[in-house]
Amino acid sequence: MKNSKNTAFDAHLFKRLLYYIGPYRGIFILSLVTVFGLVVFGALRPKVLQLAIDTNIEQRFEPGFLKYILLMLGLLILEVTCNLLFIYYASWLGQSVVRDIRTKLFKHILGFKMKYFDKSSVGVLITRTVTDMERIADIFGEGLFMIFSDVLKMVVVGAVMFYMNWRLSLIVFCTLPIVLIATKIFQKYMKKAFEDVRTEVSNLNSFVQERLTGMKIVQIFAREEIEYQNFKAINARHRKGWIKTVWYNSVFFPIAELLSSITLGTVIWVGGLNTVLEQTASVGDLTAFIMMVPMIFRPLNQIANKFNTLQMGMVAADRVFKVIDTTSNIQDHGEDTIETIKGDLEFVDVKFSYVENEAVLKGVSFKVTAGDTIAIVGSTGAGKSTIVNLLNRLYDIDSGKITIDSKDIKTVSLKSLRENIAVVLQDVFLFADTILNNITLNNPAISELEVQSAAKEIGVHDFIMSLPNGYHYNVKERGVMLSSGQRQLISFLRAYVTNPKILILDEATASIDSYSEQLIQKATQKITHGRTSIVIAHRLATIQKSDLIIVLDAGEIVEKGTHKELLALKNGFYRNLYDAQFLTKNSTL
Repeated sequence: MKNSKNTAFDAHLFKRLLYYIGPYRGIFILSLVTVFGLVVFGALRPKVLQLAIDTNIEQRFEPGFLKYILLMLGLLILEVTCNLLFIYYASWLGQSVVRDIRTKLFKHILGFKMKYFDKSSVGVLITRTVTDMERIADIFGEGLFMIFSDVLKMVVVGAVMFYMNWRLSLIVFCTLPIVLIATKIFQKYMKKAFEDVRTEVSNLNSFVQERLTGMKIVQIFAREEIEYQNFKAINARHRKGWIKTVWYNSVFFPIAELLSSITLGTVIWVGGLNTVLEQTASVGDLTAFIMMVPMIFRPLNQIANKFNTLQMGMVAADRVFKVIDTTSNIQDHGEDTIETIKGDLEFVDVKFSYVENEAVLKGVSFKVTAGDTIAIVGSTGAGKSTIVNLLNRLYDIDSGKITIDSKDIKTVSLKSLRENIAVVLQDVFLFADTILNNITLNNPAISELEVQSAAKEIGVHDFIMSLPNGYHYNVKERGVMLSSGQRQLISFLRAYVTNPKILILDEATASIDSYSEQLIQKATQKITHGRTSIVIAHRLATIQKSDLIIVLDAGEIVEKGTHKELLALKNGFYRNLYDAQFLTKNSTL
C-alpha cells in the first residue's frame, strides 16, 4: 500500500474504503441525492429573496409577494428535510462500513501466528480495533459527504451569483484562490499533526493496558513513581501533538474569517455604489449577495474543518489496513480433515526457532503409538512447551515433519486439527464470563448437563456449586475471583468435556495444591485412558506411569525410556532430575 505520509490525501487508500460501500450502494446513492437536494434548495433561497425584493418590495407591488414567501418557506422545509435525511443515512452508512471493516480486521487478527503477538503491543491492536474504527466512521458521517456537500454548495452558489450579477461575483471569486491556497497549506500540516496524535494515542493505550495488567509487579517493586513519570512523558507528547493542531486551527480560521469579512464588505460597498449611482445592481442583488457570500466562505472554512476529520479518519484507516495487509497468518491450505483418528503421532527431525539463527528444537524425533501416554521433561528452556505450540500449529516448523496417523499436519485444516487436540496450560486464561461459558467456550454442542457430569467425574462439581450461582458464577476478568488451583481445575474440565483425540497437559499441576493435584490425577487417569496423551511435567511423581518418558536438553532429546529404565541410567539427566526433586522433598520433611 502506498505511503500517505507526504500527501494530504491518499487516493489509493480512499479507493479501498469505497470498496466497503459496495453492499450499501443504495444508501450511498440516497445520501448523494440528499446532498444535491440540500445544496440546490439552499442556493435557491437567496434567488427567491432577490426576486421578492426587486419585484414586490422595491416596486411596492403587493400581488405575488405571498407567493415568494411561501416558496421560500417550502424551500426551507425541503432543505431541512434533506439535511435530516443526509445526517441519518451518512451516519448509518459510516457505522455499517466500520462494522464490516472491524469484523474483517478481528477475523484477520484471529488467524495471526503467535509470533505476531509476541512482537506486537496489545494496546496498539486495541486502538486499531476500537478507537481507529470510530475515526473511520467519521469519514462518512462528518468527512466525505460533508466535504462533497460543501464543495457542491460553493459551485452552485457561485454559479447562481455569476448568473445574477457577474460584476459582484468577480469580487468574491478574486479572494477565493487566497483561501484555497491557505486551505491547502493548512491541510498538509494538519495531516502530519494528526499522525503524531494517533501515534501517541496508541502509545498511551499500550502503556496503560500493560501497567494495569502488571499492576502487581509495579506495586511489589515500588515502581509507582517511575511509571507515573513515564506516563507523564507520553501524555505530554500527546498534549504537544494536540496543541500543534490547535495552533494550526487558530492561525487558519481567523485568516479565513478575515478574508470572508473583507469580501463581504467589498461586495456591500461596490454593490451599494452600483445600486445608487450606476444602477448596475439591484437592491435584491445586493441582499442576495449578502446571503450568498457566507454560503461561499462558510463551506470553505468548514471544508478545512471537515478535512481535519477526514484526515484523522484516513490516518486511522491507513493504520487499520496495515494490520489487515499483514501477512502473518498461519497458512491454512490443508484440505484434509481428521474425523476418526487413532492417534498415532510422530515428530520427524523437527527443527524450530522463535528467532532466526537461535534454534529451540534441533532435530527432535519421536513417535507415540495411539493410546499411549508419553511424558516430556527437562529443565526450563529445553523446548518442552515448544512441542505443544508446534503440534497445534501456533507456530510453523522450520524443517522436518509432524504427522498424525501418518498425515502431515500441514495438509490438515487448522480447524480439524485443533478440534481433535485439547491442551491444559500452566498459565490458565479465563474470560470475564461464567464458569460454564469458560468451560464450553460457548460451544452449543456441549450442554450444561454434560459439563456437570464431567465435573462430577473429576470431583470439582461440589467446588463449583459452592460458588454463588454455581456454573453461572462470573469469574471476572482473567478469573481473578478464583485461586490458581481453581482456575487450573476449570481449565482441565474445559479440555475434558471436548473429548479430545489427543490430550496435552503442559505443566498442568505446576501451580496447584496437593488436594487439587489429586483431583487432576484422578481425572488424568480417566481422560488419558485409551487416548494419545502428552504430559509435560515439572513434578516427576506425576509421570512415573507414562508409557514413555522423553528427556529434553537444549532442544535435543538426550534420553528416552520408561521411568524404571531411565532411573537405571547412572548419572543420567532423568536420574539427576529425579534425585534432585526427591532429595529436596525429603530434606524438607
